[in-house]
Amino acid sequence: MLDALLINAAVDLTMMVLLCLVAVRIGDVSFIDAVWGAGMAVLALASFAQLGDPGTRAGLLLAMTAIWGLRLGIHLFLRWRGHGEDPRYARMLGKAREQDRYGSAAFKVVFGPQAVLLFITSLPAQVGILASGDPAPLNPLAWAGFALWLTGMVFETVGDAQLKAFRADPAMKGKVLDTGLWRYTRHPNYFGDACAWWGIWLVASNGGQWPMNWVALGSLIGPIFLTFTLTKWSGKPLLEKGLAKTRPGYAEYVERTSGFIPWPPKQG
Repeated sequence: MLDALLINAAVDLTMMVLLCLVAVRIGDVSFIDAVWGAGMAVLALASFAQLGDPGTRAGLLLAMTAIWGLRLGIHLFLRWRGHGEDPRYARMLGKAREQDRYGSAAFKVVFGPQAVLLFITSLPAQVGILASGDPAPLNPLAWAGFALWLTGMVFETVGDAQLKAFRADPAMKGKVLDTGLWRYTRHPNYFGDACAWWGIWLVASNGGQWPMNWVALGSLIGPIFLTFTLTKWSGKPLLEKGLAKTRPGYAEYVERTSGFIPWPPKQG
């Protein structure tokens, strides 16, 4: 297991170094957001490729991770191609570009940390696949995890589609999206991401006497860190801070709408 994870870490690091070279060449690191999902699919595939006799659980975990990662990766890649450089990264690396040290700063600030965080977050998929030599069949807990993952996929796919349609309508410019799934949660896509990875973790934890088995305990950091990131760190807080400044009526939307878990809006 440790040797396999070290191979995955080498794949992760190599991928980030190569992508950093691409970023330096085009002068834009913004596509790293698309790598977040797609990179997890790559690590799941690297884990699967190291198994001599992949079982049902390994195949299911690979499919769940790949579908989630490729959908998110394609969505964010197309958004980057349509909108250009993300202002957040432009601000972070602006001084480095002026001082002709863009490459080193890009790896130190963006690609290096992303390599570490991507590896940690995707541990449930990696460890779950690598541990799938366990012949234990998929139990009700694993199917519950699959159902949770499917719920997450619906929320993030539908939420992203609704947001894309809203932004494409000129009449909605400067307004707040408060219909569809966005009526019940301010972040259906983030909620969906969290559900997807807690679901993957449950499937990965299928073998042994859950929850006191090493697969469950060793990979628990993945969904915990992802949920923290989405709700307390770089997801919801930063996004809402910007929207509060640029969207009239956003404060009222915050008052009546759940911040994460879907819930009927407050009346008043």
